[in-house]
Amino acid sequence: MVQIADVTAVLMPVWSGEPRANPEPCRAGDEGLFEVTARDGRARLGKLHTKHGILQTPTLLPVINPNIRTIEPREMWDRYGIGALITNSYIIWKHDNLKQTALEHGVHALLDYPGVVMTDSGTFQSYVYGDIEVGVQEIVEFQRNIGVDIATMLDVFTRPDMKHGEVKVAVESTIERSQVSLDIANDTMLNGPIQGGLFSDLRRHSASAMGKFEFSVHPIGGIVPVMEQQRYRDYAKIMLATTPHLPANRPRHMFGCGHPMLFPMSIALGADLFDSAAYALFARDGRILTPWGTERLDNLVEWPIIMPCISGETPASVRLMDKEERIKLLSMYNLEITLAELARCRQAVRDGNIWRLVEQRSHQHPALRDAYLWLTTNPATKAAIRINRDAMPLDELTSSQDTANPGEWEIGWDWIVDSQITPRRGGEQWASSDTLSRPHIIAARNLLHNRWHPRASSTTPNDTVVVFYGSSGPWRTRCEILVSNLLHYLPGLEIMISTPIGLVPYSLEDVNPFCHVEGPDWIWSNQLDMAKVTEELDNLSLSGRRIIPVDLRKENFEATLFDRLSELNGSSDLQFTDGKITITDDVIFKQGRLNLNRLKAADKFSVLFNLGHETAVDICQTAEFIVNKHGRIKNVLSSGGKHLASFRLGDGGLSLNNQGAIELFNRRRKALPKTFAETSIAPYSGEGLAVVIVECDAEPFVRKGRNVFHGFTVASDPWLRPGEACLICNTDGELIGHGVSQSTASELATMKKGVAIKTREGIKQGE
Repeated sequence: MVQIADVTAVLMPVWSGEPRANPEPCRAGDEGLFEVTARDGRARLGKLHTKHGILQTPTLLPVINPNIRTIEPREMWDRYGIGALITNSYIIWKHDNLKQTALEHGVHALLDYPGVVMTDSGTFQSYVYGDIEVGVQEIVEFQRNIGVDIATMLDVFTRPDMKHGEVKVAVESTIERSQVSLDIANDTMLNGPIQGGLFSDLRRHSASAMGKFEFSVHPIGGIVPVMEQQRYRDYAKIMLATTPHLPANRPRHMFGCGHPMLFPMSIALGADLFDSAAYALFARDGRILTPWGTERLDNLVEWPIIMPCISGETPASVRLMDKEERIKLLSMYNLEITLAELARCRQAVRDGNIWRLVEQRSHQHPALRDAYLWLTTNPATKAAIRINRDAMPLDELTSSQDTANPGEWEIGWDWIVDSQITPRRGGEQWASSDTLSRPHIIAARNLLHNRWHPRASSTTPNDTVVVFYGSSGPWRTRCEILVSNLLHYLPGLEIMISTPIGLVPYSLEDVNPFCHVEGPDWIWSNQLDMAKVTEELDNLSLSGRRIIPVDLRKENFEATLFDRLSELNGSSDLQFTDGKITITDDVIFKQGRLNLNRLKAADKFSVLFNLGHETAVDICQTAEFIVNKHGRIKNVLSSGGKHLASFRLGDGGLSLNNQGAIELFNRRRKALPKTFAETSIAPYSGEGLAVVIVECDAEPFVRKGRNVFHGFTVASDPWLRPGEACLICNTDGELIGHGVSQSTASELATMKKGVAIKTREGIKQGE
């Protein structure tokens, strides 16, 4: 994950019994702006700036029926710290007493609620009851006049049973209503709903067209009937067809979605806001919400989850309550469950574990499992499909396929994968074949396959690959001296390590996620599947090589390796003493260790800094190193002693220094970018670190090491990735600093608030 800003100071105590102060309006000029404060791929924590406070996302807007208030809005504000709610402007407009009060005193006074108020337009009522009586302009004007923070235009609802032609008419009608609705809204923030039914082309069209208008929020509509029928695969398809095509600087709102079971998947796919009356509707039906579905009060002996509101109560005692008292308590229980699951999701984003939570939740409901399998199997990269196919049970594999629309969803999935942050800190907890489907795992493998290249040895060519297996890391404790000696004798030899998530070159043995997979011993100790090894080597451009498997569990593995290498290489110079492949000359031995360090640095420069292989080798072939007491590389130095980069011991990554940034910038051959464009990162392998161009106003701050904020960027290379190092230039093409990107290229193009690049160092003029 990328932590962009510290938000702890603004978080409220959990469910306080004390009254809360009314919110402060956002800073002048910030109304309607959205910023990202932390992210895990496309999942993000953010802030939406409004007249009635800064709304932290992802969050739920509970639906309030102004005629039936199961939980009072003021209680939602004071007790639960809920920053926003949604009510229906059409209901208020239709009832004279509500209408008059709202027009005279405002919607906040009507509801007795000081936070952010969003209103729906009546579109959903048209789905439930048929035609409504209010006009397109009239309902927006009414919402503006009653002082809502976020209004909603009157879009045309699309049902999942509608034909393509019918849905197209609805989508076009909604688009046609957009500008006039915005004109009427004036300075009131306005929702621009996305429709399109179950048709991916219409969802994409709707998102792209509506995104061109100056809306503040984009709700994804038409999903309630899909959720009611538990068609969660279709729900995932709608999101995957929609979210990649919406402007990154606007929150994405899942209209009518409020069941906690759907939060992790929705947030992982880019959702920011939710709304629902489920907390109250299910309570009226005697049901409680859980992260795995619903439970009937009548069937409960004990509470499945203990929440504060039921302190001192049992299901039996609640059943004996007066009806309205029981509904109120169950509504509070449902709301607390919902808020708790959202908090769990937000923390998962901070920890970089949102997809782990998604896969955990997928096992708790069959329809959700079906959606997850479709997401992670059908629209995945070919490499991921090959990995998963043999590991998945046949029935799961079969269920996940969508042969009717081959190739339709890959763009959406790539949008998820290309935004992943890798390497990242922390262990990778094994969870069966699902682990292989985590987008950041796929991203790590893609970077390795696209950016790593085999070594070429003109002096001593070798067509052999040694594959270590059977043991978890750190492999350097058993293999470091062996590997350096082997590469001295056989410079063209490739040495790989088998991990549960794929092969990794020994030179990258400390890079997450390959090295830190946490799980039972058997995930490491299984025998090699040579067919899979061959496929992996194909992905690494090592096709046709002879393979020597080496089981690290065996005490005599060096002797076995020596015999096999001697057999394959004939009159080799390999020396073998006391069960070890050795180098007796101390000078040569030290040179071998240095050469291995140079190989590690070159391969990391290639994979993590996106350098071409030859360029990386050229930079590192004379490099020197500062190592710690355990022999691990700390700093990479040029032959002249200049500090180029540092090895990060926590995740195996690289941190760039000023001299390294200057060196990489001077070696760039591609013209500097003139605009923003985001595309697949694969075609740009070897092009070097992405460059971001900033406005002249930002230059003095960057040179002092200050962060780059959204709104001050002019252009960037299309392969810019969150969490990856980048170079910062001024509009004259001069290098002024370097840092770590917090965004993709398209996000830089649209976002207007928040940190875009966390600057590591500024480069002073003349440096």
